[in-house]
Amino acid sequence: MFFALIADFDHCPLLQQRVLAVLHRIPELVQRDFLDDPRFRITLENYHPETGWTLWMATPGPPGNGSRCVVLRRRLSDCAEGFAHYVIAHEFAHAFLRNGPWGEIRDREEAADALAASWGFRRPDPDQGLASRGDFQGNPGMVSR
Repeated sequence: MFFALIADFDHCPLLQQRVLAVLHRIPELVQRDFLDDPRFRITLENYHPETGWTLWMATPGPPGNGSRCVVLRRRLSDCAEGFAHYVIAHEFAHAFLRNGPWGEIRDREEAADALAASWGFRRPDPDQGLASRGDFQGNPGMVSR
């Protein structure tokens, strides 16, 4: 069902499994929203130290029809599984909310965290062993655009 969405992850099988695990656990309404929207895609960051990175995505359309591209980093294969699932779900929440608020929550980051938590993906506490403190450094996942 999600084959087209995870095609970019063929050479990164652990991350592909983690993305699939999250896709299978989010509500069907969200799954359908992603699958039925030709502007939605999930891709892997292709950063190269000397040249930077390139991202091809749909150009913005009318309001509400912007590109919905979730870009994930390879390091999500190396961190704790629970933390990776949280980051992936958080980025999917941004895409579902179109980088906007959720209910009464106006802050986009708090909204994405709250929505991901409602799907069962709470931000792990590094003191509980689900993520290391290093996992929380910088931007571990990426942003949905």
